[in-house]
Amino acid sequence: MSSDRPADYLASLLHELGALPRETEWVEFKVNDAEPQAIGEQISALANASALVGKAFAYLVWGVRDGDHAVVGTSFDPHAARVGNEELESWLLRLLESKIDFRFFAVSVDGRPVVLLEIARAARHPVRFSGQDFIRVGTYKKKLKDFPEKERAL
Repeated sequence: MSSDRPADYLASLLHELGALPRETEWVEFKVNDAEPQAIGEQISALANASALVGKAFAYLVWGVRDGDHAVVGTSFDPHAARVGNEELESWLLRLLESKIDFRFFAVSVDGRPVVLLEIARAARHPVRFSGQDFIRVGTYKKKLKDFPEKERAL
């Protein structure tokens, strides 16, 4: 589910996200941590949380340090990543229920590679990954079933 966006738009969006005082229910920063299972769980958590807070999209960003939001670059390349013999995007799509839209974007900021994953919010049903619903509570990923009030709100 890759698509192109102008580099200046992506750089502006990254600047806007980086200006947030901390991670939120709808924004997560990473440097190189790109374990496929964790990405899938984060997609579920971010999609569900963004629906609850009224955001159209959630973002998972690689190449930005969490503590101070400095752009440090990443070695993660989602287009080269594979799970077994399957491309990462295909694998994620296969294990996600509802089939939400998500897109990986690569951009260079100050000469450093950054990857932005834009995730559409959940609609009609919570998004599950590998049969499990997740939610962000503050800056933490949790199982949705442990938060029945959030599950009802979704």
